[in-house]
Amino acid sequence: MDYTYIDRNLSRVKADLKAACEAGGYDPEGVILMAAIKSAEVEEINYLHTVLGVTHVGENRVQQLLERYDRLEKEGLSIHFIGTLQTNKVKYIIDKVCMIHSLDSQTLAKEIDRRASQHGLVMDVLVEINSGEEENKSGILPSDVEEFCMSLSQFSSINLRGFMTMAPKCEKKEEYLKSYK
Repeated sequence: MDYTYIDRNLSRVKADLKAACEAGGYDPEGVILMAAIKSAEVEEINYLHTVLGVTHVGENRVQQLLERYDRLEKEGLSIHFIGTLQTNKVKYIIDKVCMIHSLDSQTLAKEIDRRASQHGLVMDVLVEINSGEEENKSGILPSDVEEFCMSLSQFSSINLRGFMTMAPKCEKKEEYLKSYK
C-alpha cells in the first residue's frame, strides 16, 4: 500500500513543530511528538512507527485499543490513552499503555492505582483540567487542581507527570490564551 501521504503529513507536522519551538525559544529535540491514532488502520500505525520512527501514539477509545493491540508492532512503541476513561474500563488498558492523559476524578485515581498495583506497575498520569470551566466537559476545575493533585500522593501506583487541557472553541487567539493561565 502507498503510505506516502503519511510521510507528507508527518513532514508538515514536524516542520510546524520545529517552527513553533523556535518561535517559543524551545529546543525541538526536547519535544515528544505523539500521533493521535483515532481513525488510523493498524497498517498505517505500524508504518508510522516502524518506517517513520514515531514512537509515541495516543489512543482515545478503549475498544479500539483492544481491537488493534495484538496487531501493533509494539517494540519501541509507547501507547498513551488520551480519551475519557471510565473506571470500569481501566482493567482492560492498564497493562497496555504507558500513560493515561485523562485523570479527572478521585474514583478514577483509586481504580488506576488499584489496577496498576495488581500488575506491579506505577502508571504515569496527566490530570485533565477543565480550563474553560465548561459544563459539558470533564476535568478538574482550575480552582480544585491543587487540592486534587495533593490528594494523589496517597496512591503509590500513580505517578503524576503533568496536566492536560482542551481549550473551549474560541474565535480569537487571545481568547484561547485565557484557558492556559
